Amino acid sequence: MKRLWLLFAQIVTAGLAIWFLVATLKSEWTSEGSAQRKPLTSTVTVQEASPNATPAQASYREAVTRAMPAVVNIYTMKEVRQPQSPLLDDPFLRRFFGERFDNAEKQTNLGSGVVISPEGYIVTNNHVVETADQIEVAFEDGRKASAKLVGTDPETDLAVIKVELPNLPTMTLGHIEEARVGDVVLAIGNPFGVGQTVTMGIVSALGRSQLGINIYENFIQTDAAINPGNSGGALIDANGNLLGINSAIYSRTGGSLGIGFAIPVSTVKTVMESIISKGQVVRGWIGVEPRDITPELAENLQLSQKSGVIIAAILKNGPADKAGMKPGDILLAVGDKPIANMTEMFNMIALLEPGSKVGLTVSRNGKDVPLEVTVGKRPSRKRLEEQSGG
Repeated sequence: MKRLWLLFAQIVTAGLAIWFLVATLKSEWTSEGSAQRKPLTSTVTVQEASPNATPAQASYREAVTRAMPAVVNIYTMKEVRQPQSPLLDDPFLRRFFGERFDNAEKQTNLGSGVVISPEGYIVTNNHVVETADQIEVAFEDGRKASAKLVGTDPETDLAVIKVELPNLPTMTLGHIEEARVGDVVLAIGNPFGVGQTVTMGIVSALGRSQLGINIYENFIQTDAAINPGNSGGALIDANGNLLGINSAIYSRTGGSLGIGFAIPVSTVKTVMESIISKGQVVRGWIGVEPRDITPELAENLQLSQKSGVIIAAILKNGPADKAGMKPGDILLAVGDKPIANMTEMFNMIALLEPGSKVGLTVSRNGKDVPLEVTVGKRPSRKRLEEQSGG
């Protein structure tokens, strides 16, 4: 009996020892098994989102997904010849030495553009392509193509180029008249050549003008980062629709300081359609050089009129000259629309059809004088500079 009791005690003791060993090592075995299923190098507990998680409400990835394929990178090349000795241009020497005397250099530039039709029309800035000998366009899907210049409009800094490729993504045009200060906007382009980039900001101001950037100004101001290379790229709304073409920045360093300017889509559409249909933009013109009336100018010239535009010079035999306008006249109205500044004057007259007649109201010696002008066609910027007329 004593031997049986001793055997029972030994069996119980061994069982308790095995149970204690299993209980002690169980957590380690479990951790090792989990590590094999999902390797982790620490004991920190983490949570992972589902691969198909819905984006947060503040995400704009759907807008970017819609718009980004229609924004392209533009690379331009221009051949520049350096001055050289007349001896090196001798045909006899070139016959024997070939092009070793050719000192031409190729300058490259980069910018962005927006595909606005499946026919291959792309809108960009005039300053991106105006001096280019060759233009190459790179798409987000990896395709590249040479582009031809359809036309330019230096006075709004817009240009249209065209590529021959099938199945092109296009940008949907938005409604700038519905935009408000404070609306979220996204800028898409190729800053500094790093590749397609998206930045976010808000509409800081609308209708910015008199900045001295272009003749015709009606800019959207934004704090979305716009840097060199973004020129010609898209400014889109939160739904991925085009609001403007990024054109210029205010900067003391060459980088973004949060003050960027985009040409509104309303101007883009008008200029684009005119270039595609006519090869150029046709605007009305009366041949004057205007100046805004400032308080200082009104005081110095002892003007009773505190607003409007004073005519500083008139092109001889131009439309305004033939209508009887004189230097010193103050332009008060075009048709029945009052004029507050030069920007309004340029924009109103530009919309007039060349050859049509329009009534102008000027103030001369304190009296309102009506005039009728036959609108002319605005010459090119180069010709205007030669004529010194507006």
